[in-house]
Amino acid sequence: MRPGNAVEVLIDGAQALPAIAEELRQARSHVHLTGWNFSPDFALERDSEPVVLRNLLAELAERLDVRVLVWAGAPLPLFRPSRRMVRKMREQLIKHTKIECALDAKERPLHCHHEKTIVIDDRVAFVGGIDLTSESGDRYDTNQHHARASVGWHDACARIEGPAVSDVAEHFRMRWHEVTGESLAHVRPSATAGDLEVQIVRTVPEHVYTATPKGDFGILESYLRAIQAAERFIYIENQFLWSPEIEAALYDKISNPPCSDFRLLLLLPSKPNSGSDDTRGVLGHLIEADADDGRLLACTLYARSNTLHEPIYIHAKITIIDDNWLTLGSANLNEHSLFNDTEMNIVSHDPGLARQTRLRLWAEHLELPIEEIPSDPIQAIDDLWTPISKDQFQRRNDGHPLTHRLVRLPNISSRSGRALGPLTGLVVDG
Repeated sequence: MRPGNAVEVLIDGAQALPAIAEELRQARSHVHLTGWNFSPDFALERDSEPVVLRNLLAELAERLDVRVLVWAGAPLPLFRPSRRMVRKMREQLIKHTKIECALDAKERPLHCHHEKTIVIDDRVAFVGGIDLTSESGDRYDTNQHHARASVGWHDACARIEGPAVSDVAEHFRMRWHEVTGESLAHVRPSATAGDLEVQIVRTVPEHVYTATPKGDFGILESYLRAIQAAERFIYIENQFLWSPEIEAALYDKISNPPCSDFRLLLLLPSKPNSGSDDTRGVLGHLIEADADDGRLLACTLYARSNTLHEPIYIHAKITIIDDNWLTLGSANLNEHSLFNDTEMNIVSHDPGLARQTRLRLWAEHLELPIEEIPSDPIQAIDDLWTPISKDQFQRRNDGHPLTHRLVRLPNISSRSGRALGPLTGLVVDG
């Protein structure tokens, strides 16, 4: 844990992407970006004249060092983005510019580099789930999630200032040296910027980088300890839920609740890009553990327009426990993210940050002002989440227009899916 940090949680692309652009414009020394994929023509700002990623980075590269480290792509063209697609992207990004872009092929077979980080001057860092790409979906969406005739996108990232920035910067420095052989200048110590304690946690597979031969599995460790210590509620937003380790910890918490009104609230995609059967299988297992006692609720989101509704893809990776513990980053709750891909999350034990982030998220999903959400999270789940999501589920099943975007997920128990995790783990996900 690093004391002395300031953290701003940025929810959804329309809030996060312009903030990223603004910080990039203020860079004075260097800009270091990592990602699963990039789109050179991706627009960070869209209200007036678009601010395009390639153009902004090219302008910066005329006066400072701009380094982009991206996964080299899937070696088999069956999966996207392929090696060929990424090489083409790199050419589009750097052509006629001074941008440096390295492709990281140091991965386990059929796994990837999934982290999404930005470090600016070793002064500010962004860590989260938002890729600067349109691959698989447009990340630019608002908190209102208006229907847009394509899949909506719910995501988040954290803007960090303070000593924790040095850990993000050092991780980039390590990877860049491993991939390119270039030794960057030592990371500048980050000055105190606030009063928050923040920990940077990673997944780095063993035997991938010489600097971390035994790997680093801090994200899984922090999740398991936090879940085991939960006393009243666990709130999870994630793209996937099929980690056997996380499933076991949640199953134990549901089967042996620490209090009579304990709640587990999940927000998941209506249809993940991969691992759908496994997510439903894990969910079915947890539903069986709950045995209709009302401790578990799983929901998803839909954008609506009159009689039409379209899925909002849950790409955020956020967990809040007891309004005391918060993690946010790039890690999905699957074997990719917890063992096999490079990932980065932040962890905070600050009650103020955890509670305020939860209220902002719940106000968005429930479509209510924060002041109308009960102060007790259990009451909010029982009085708002449960009846609204149940009613919308019924309306959707009956073919009626939705009146809210929050919809309960079907109580599907895919028994075969529980055995498919290791197989689905061979599919690259973004």
